[in-house]
Amino acid sequence: MNGAESLVRTLLASKVEVCFTNPGTSEMHFVAALDTVPGMRCVLGLFEGVVTGAADGYARMADRPAATLLHLGPGLANGLANLHNARKARSPVVNIVGEHAIHHRGYETPLASDLEGIARPVSHWFRMSGDARSVAGDAAEAVRQARSGAGKVATLALPADTAWNEADGPAAPREPPPRGKADPGAISQAVAAIRSGKRVTLMMSGRALREPCLGLAARIAAATGVRLLSQQSNARVERGAGRVVVPRVPYPVDQALAALADIDVLLLLGANPPASFFAYPGKPSMMTSPGCETLRVAGPDDDLEHALRWLADELGATAAAPLANDAICMTPAQPGRLTAEAVMQSVAAMLPEQAILCDESVSSGRALFRYTDGSAPHDYLQLTGGAIGEGLPMATGAAIACPDRKVVSLEGDGSGMYTLQALWTQARERLDVVTVVLANRGYRILQGELKGVGVENPGERAKRMLAVEDPELDWVALARGMGVEAAATDTAEGFNDLLAAALRKKGPFLIEAQLP
Repeated sequence: MNGAESLVRTLLASKVEVCFTNPGTSEMHFVAALDTVPGMRCVLGLFEGVVTGAADGYARMADRPAATLLHLGPGLANGLANLHNARKARSPVVNIVGEHAIHHRGYETPLASDLEGIARPVSHWFRMSGDARSVAGDAAEAVRQARSGAGKVATLALPADTAWNEADGPAAPREPPPRGKADPGAISQAVAAIRSGKRVTLMMSGRALREPCLGLAARIAAATGVRLLSQQSNARVERGAGRVVVPRVPYPVDQALAALADIDVLLLLGANPPASFFAYPGKPSMMTSPGCETLRVAGPDDDLEHALRWLADELGATAAAPLANDAICMTPAQPGRLTAEAVMQSVAAMLPEQAILCDESVSSGRALFRYTDGSAPHDYLQLTGGAIGEGLPMATGAAIACPDRKVVSLEGDGSGMYTLQALWTQARERLDVVTVVLANRGYRILQGELKGVGVENPGERAKRMLAVEDPELDWVALARGMGVEAAATDTAEGFNDLLAAALRKKGPFLIEAQLP
């Protein structure tokens, strides 16, 4: 058994059963091992950003890591943006990155690079195997690290000779350490704040936005009047009818300042303090008012369910009737010219039960969260690290993790072009994904950002940098070229018909929603 085979067997023993790949010469022994050792599903992405984004989407829905297989430092570098998003989502990911053979690394070859320097900014853990007999143990440790806390990005570099030389065999799985528990002092402070009569908001993220945590939070809110809120970007939220509505901190600074203005005490449960996405001239970075007291009840890597149960017990809220979801179920948009609001309304109304809604609609989709409060129960995945190009790969990975659930992916036309190749993977793997491209032919979010920094009358050159036109993108042609069935419409009734048909059938389908 060589090092590559010991690696594959170790990954399988550690319940890593999917590998998203874009390999090169240095990874050929690993490719051969994947072919030899049964049990690993290998999914090819035609760009490394598809590979890493799919691994992120898979991890969010499977609650366990997939592996990626990347080619040397440049291949890893091509996937960094979505590894950044995965890191912010706290998704467990195991990167296997090929490297030149140890005896070859001293030469200045075209692909020689500082692999560790490239990996460190997006990796919680990094190791380069020193010999073939170390590979299995290193792989087991990489999986253990990836599964630690809420989830981590672990990167294992594999010099080519460690893959082809003789190894001892696979390593046994290694269990991650138990999650940390909330500090008793933090719980006491939170209880005192809630009982003080002050205006208290509980801001949550991570596992707190999934059951059973949502039910506990709803009982605390019902029993005490505490307001529930989530941070602006979250890896996964369980939403829809029967589940408590937890609003997000708004993205626009002025809206966020208004939404958080009346908070006396902000309790953080797996969430970060609410800072604005960017700095803007004359506006604060922190969205809470200067007099707001912020208390951290539990950190992102802590056992958030334990903290909520403890808090509910202390407050006598365990048996309370949970805060109800009184959101109105939507009806599809009425006939007429298709708008972004009409798309959101129809998606919310027609979303199947237990669907996975992947959102990279950027500026066009800001109404989506409000509309889907009363949709059928579903999981909501969103961009977490701000690096666009995540939506199509994230939907790809989610569909592989949950093949029996319909995935609906909302994508901006500008951001979709970053990782268009994900459509090819969806076609090849016959994934059940409906992609809705919001084709407004402009980087509308950047047009808003230009105004946000004080530029009211941009010139022609600035306008050309923020528009996706001349030529216009033909998403139907692009999708069909990738093997995905597609159609376009500019009316609400046409969109409703296309979405209904796409939701009835299995396999990938793309709708180009042509917006004014």
